[in-house]
Amino acid sequence: MLWSIQEIAQHAGTTSRTLRHYDHIGLLEPSDVGSNGYRYYDDTALVRLQRILLLRDLGLGLSAIAEVIDREADAPHALRTHLTWLRREHDRILRQISSVENTISTLEKGKGVMAENMFDGFDHTQYKDEVEERWGQNAYARSDEWWRGMSNSERLEWQQRQHALAMDWADAAERGVHPNSDEAQSLARRHAEWLGSIPGTPGSENGLATDEYLLGLGEMYVADPRFASNYRGTDGATFVRDALNAYVESRRDA
Repeated sequence: MLWSIQEIAQHAGTTSRTLRHYDHIGLLEPSDVGSNGYRYYDDTALVRLQRILLLRDLGLGLSAIAEVIDREADAPHALRTHLTWLRREHDRILRQISSVENTISTLEKGKGVMAENMFDGFDHTQYKDEVEERWGQNAYARSDEWWRGMSNSERLEWQQRQHALAMDWADAAERGVHPNSDEAQSLARRHAEWLGSIPGTPGSENGLATDEYLLGLGEMYVADPRFASNYRGTDGATFVRDALNAYVESRRDA
């Protein structure tokens, strides 16, 4: 059975434009092209698309996704690996929900929060394999050692810093601030400094994330709904990406 590009886009929650781009870069070629130029996809193509979307949700870039899929040709085996990750992620999210609900209940009752009960499900190790694949085992080991060496209050302070930065980004985006403006560029520098404060992050030895790292994350913020939600959706994430791109360009021109 063959499905049209419009049908696949609708079922997969993506766009025909995205599918055409995947075809253009050789990531997902159509199974057949009609005389009218319309693209059609068969079962094999659908399985490949499912793997692409799963890997994209892990935050991998398109070039890395192509490498992973080509390396793991056995689709059932690869999908079992993805399924294992999804189940772990499902469990982690449920634990986070429970943790946040407990914090809300405690605050509403006017009681003091218990730090040891606030971080269940906030697992910094969830991207271990991806970090090691992209930036090496040393990068993950350094960030892991840094996180484990923090006290609960230090972790809470760091998460509050992260949240405040995300809210400032989202607020600027909603006010229509231009990505090249002084305000947006100040946020971009804060972002680079925040990332650079994490040992193991590319550029952390200098206290600022590298250009390549910032550019890659900017694209990931837009492509991955999990990250886009930190900036109140795709529009906010696009603003962050564009501001980071402008920031990198200004650093290179300096």
